[in-house]
Amino acid sequence: MRGAVAVACALTTGTVLGNVARAQSSVTIYGILDEGVNYISNTQVAQGAGRTGGHVFSLTSGAKQGSRFGFRGAEDLGGGMKAIFTLENGLDLSSGKAAQGGLLFGRQAFVGLATRYGSLTLGRQYDSGADYVGGFSAASNWAGNIGAHPGDIDNLNYAYRTNNSIKYSSVSYGGFKFGGMYSLGGVAGDVSRNQVWSLGAGFSANQFAFGISFVNARSPNLSYFGTTGTAGGATTNNLGATSLTGVQGNPVFSGYASAHSEQIFGAGASYTAGGLTVGTTYSNIRFSSLGDLQSGPNPVRYQGTAIFNDAELNVSYFITPALLAGASYNFLNNSGAGGQQGAKYHQVDLALDYFLSARTDVYVIGIYQKASGRDSTGQPAVASLNTLTPSNSDRIALIRIGLRQKF
Repeated sequence: MRGAVAVACALTTGTVLGNVARAQSSVTIYGILDEGVNYISNTQVAQGAGRTGGHVFSLTSGAKQGSRFGFRGAEDLGGGMKAIFTLENGLDLSSGKAAQGGLLFGRQAFVGLATRYGSLTLGRQYDSGADYVGGFSAASNWAGNIGAHPGDIDNLNYAYRTNNSIKYSSVSYGGFKFGGMYSLGGVAGDVSRNQVWSLGAGFSANQFAFGISFVNARSPNLSYFGTTGTAGGATTNNLGATSLTGVQGNPVFSGYASAHSEQIFGAGASYTAGGLTVGTTYSNIRFSSLGDLQSGPNPVRYQGTAIFNDAELNVSYFITPALLAGASYNFLNNSGAGGQQGAKYHQVDLALDYFLSARTDVYVIGIYQKASGRDSTGQPAVASLNTLTPSNSDRIALIRIGLRQKF
């Protein structure tokens, strides 16, 4: 996807068929292959009727950047208009399986039209939070999905896609861009149920960039978090741990599966001076009208609204033109619901990335997280890094050494 070195294949140019000129077209084949060895200090392991903890070594795919291959095409229709499409498949190099719950093109699948005023696309796509704010997070630059905010609760690391969506993205007006997305719920008799909509805008000029977004999802357990497969069904994540799809898969917010709606406000900014980049993100996440059993289970019998606030500060620096160092601190606070105390999560990400060429790099990522309070399930909070099986204690550490190649 972003930054991939692609192989382009020109298909047709200027051939006349009857009274219709066949316009110039192109298809680009691209991909990213990411594989590495992980050490995880403390993860839950089933033992009889309960769970115990233990460290684990594993060889896994797509932790820094999701392994994928895709096709991107464009056809010039004349008058400044183009027909465009993207089909992108996620994959697990360790096993050869498809990612995103086994979907053929689970990362992205859309078709649309692009003009001098912007593009209109239809299909499976990212929301405006991912588009306009996600790029400011450490996870989307150098920390990988394992370094995302717990559960990627604000989707700033592109974990969740939206099906049945219509999206508009403007061109740049002096560095300013904007756009929006609407996903049809498809529920007979209830137009709003399962619908998702989002708005976003961003500005970039010289050394400064800024983005802002708002996402609203109805029945988010199904319409938003459940789009990697069948909500509530079993799947295997990219670090080999079995979990549930939908919001149920993560104790950070699994207790709020019965939310009738979710709202995510996000903002991010960065400043670059030479080889130094300083970035920040802020997200406010609200699971509202808890207790809607059509959206998901509610074993704790929550009512009302659960509110999360997430703040991140990150910095990266090119020590040499080929060696990048990164560090970030993230704090996620849950205010709780129904009068119950919430949880707090402190997380530090560190990384070194050495570029062997424009297409190939080797890297090491280290992550530490500490949890406190009570999580959404009403239990003492345990550390829970994104994509990993949660720890059986309030802390967890991970070290990953990996290799990434783009084509």
